[in-house]
Amino acid sequence: MSVICVGTMAFDAIETPFGKVDKIVGGSGTYVAYAAGNFVTPIQQISIIGYDFPKEELDELKKRGVVLDGVETVKDKKSFFWSGKYHLDMNSRDTLVTDLNVLEDFKPVVPDSFQGAEFLILGNLAPNIQMSVIDQLTIRPKLIVMDTMNFWMDIAMDELKKVLKKVDVLLVNDAEARQLSGDCRW
Repeated sequence: MSVICVGTMAFDAIETPFGKVDKIVGGSGTYVAYAAGNFVTPIQQISIIGYDFPKEELDELKKRGVVLDGVETVKDKKSFFWSGKYHLDMNSRDTLVTDLNVLEDFKPVVPDSFQGAEFLILGNLAPNIQMSVIDQLTIRPKLIVMDTMNFWMDIAMDELKKVLKKVDVLLVNDAEARQLSGDCRW
């Protein structure tokens, strides 16, 4: 079994009611790759990183069965950075900083060796990027999982709805589900 994981490999600064970190390795692609490695290999990673992404982190991912052939490194730009503050319920958050950096120019390419993967996990990215990956696959995976968030619902709802028609599983929190459905009663 194999899974293609598309998402950010980034740095995060996170504040919660229980603690704060100023800079840690993060990103949906990084987290999904680590988690998926507990269940299936290979994990075929598609992402973009800057010159500042730690080599040690890439080495650790490789040790866990992550194939990095789909990860582009941009030598003269920083990696994506996100900072947020979580509320007491740990479900809602406020974005404090979003520095796209390398993500501004991200045009994912699915390597030929990744074709035929059984699973596709689309991390929280712009819907047009998610769709471009689906469109590059010559064989539809058995299962396509997608993450999104309120930001994309605010600025790219039409594109998001097109991608939703192509996926099997959607990952959202309750606030995002209410926004997507337009039903604020619950």
